[in-house]
Amino acid sequence: MKCPYCGSDDTRVIDSRPADDNYSIRRRRICDQCNKRFTTYEKVETIPLIIIKKDNNREQYDRAKIESGVLRACHKRPVSAAQITQLVDEIENEISQLEDKEIPSQVIGEIVMRKLKDLDAVAYVRFASVYREFKDVDSFMDELKGFIGKK
Repeated sequence: MKCPYCGSDDTRVIDSRPADDNYSIRRRRICDQCNKRFTTYEKVETIPLIIIKKDNNREQYDRAKIESGVLRACHKRPVSAAQITQLVDEIENEISQLEDKEIPSQVIGEIVMRKLKDLDAVAYVRFASVYREFKDVDSFMDELKGFIGKK
């Protein structure tokens, strides 16, 4: 592992423990060259997941896309970065439990919406408005009525 401060390859692990999500390992390292400490996270490498888009194009799964969508939906909401990270971890875990190598983007979108609904109602509506591509106010109101009716 290269030191992020000096670029040296001479680093060693001084502490290892499960990360908060229990799906990765947190390692504290020290650089033998500059003596600075840094943290790395190690995750199990999985089989590449392919996402089938609405237009039937296929692309490799990218956690950053889910994270950015959730971040946009939660913008200026009382949702912490830790809550967002935990939500994305939960989404990834649910996706991996599907045990499919190719998953339609609609399945992922529904999982994200279900998780957001439990986290923050406004973030849920924001995400739904983009995900469901509301064409007019009536379709937006129908979604709100459905959301309010389920509470």
